[in-house]
Amino acid sequence: MMQAVSPPRRVLNAIPAPRTATPETPAYTAPRAPRLVDSPVFVLSSVRSGSTLLRVLLNSHSRVRAPHEMHLRTVHVQLTRSFTPAAMQELQLDRQELEHVLWDRILHLELTRSGKDVIVDKTPPNTLIWPRLQRCWPNARYILLLRHPGAIIASLTDRRQDPDVGAIHREVLAYAEKLDEARRSLDAHVITYEELTAEPERTTRGVCAYLGVEWESGMLDYGSRDHGTFRPQLGDWSSTIKSGRIQPARAADPSAELPPRLAQLARDWGYPA
Repeated sequence: MMQAVSPPRRVLNAIPAPRTATPETPAYTAPRAPRLVDSPVFVLSSVRSGSTLLRVLLNSHSRVRAPHEMHLRTVHVQLTRSFTPAAMQELQLDRQELEHVLWDRILHLELTRSGKDVIVDKTPPNTLIWPRLQRCWPNARYILLLRHPGAIIASLTDRRQDPDVGAIHREVLAYAEKLDEARRSLDAHVITYEELTAEPERTTRGVCAYLGVEWESGMLDYGSRDHGTFRPQLGDWSSTIKSGRIQPARAADPSAELPPRLAQLARDWGYPA
């Protein structure tokens, strides 16, 4: 007598294995989602280049919100289950675009809270990821803030205990290379820290014209405005910036020798090197 064979049991809610990207099946790249802030402004600069001074001058304008350093590039999204990427793909999203949407929401929330209509992010490490900012916001605007590399090196050396000169040179060069790349690639407004401190009215008038806002004399009196707490990791916190007054930029030591590539970039930017 033949024994009946039971049909295979159907497994309910089976989860297919995630698709592995291969040359034949590349990883999914999401299209750009709509942005709440279409044209944010980014100050691209090295560290120790006066970006906090530029921030507080801009933040003193009635239409411009320039908060502390927001460090958007360190704000990440995690897709923690094997099926999460597939779920997001159905929504035309991937991890990078989810991060872009989150970054955009942060800017929009800060702008809405301020009651202003132009937002400026001046986080120096943004300089290192400017191509991604451009992908995220194709209509973004950029202010390039340059400073003599020798003066940046001197400032970093004075600020650090037991400074590693070689490491400082490499750090400044990394910023300088990305800044020069942005200078040659973007339709940006370029200023220097030296001219910002020597001729603040003329320089800020030029910045306002680029941003499409009327210049306001109160911008130069930034000490009379509330710009939040000056503290490490959120911008400059020195007594110079806390003084509330624009003070002359420290010049580079003309006798200090720069590494060859930094010297070349300094010359390209119009500085003696």
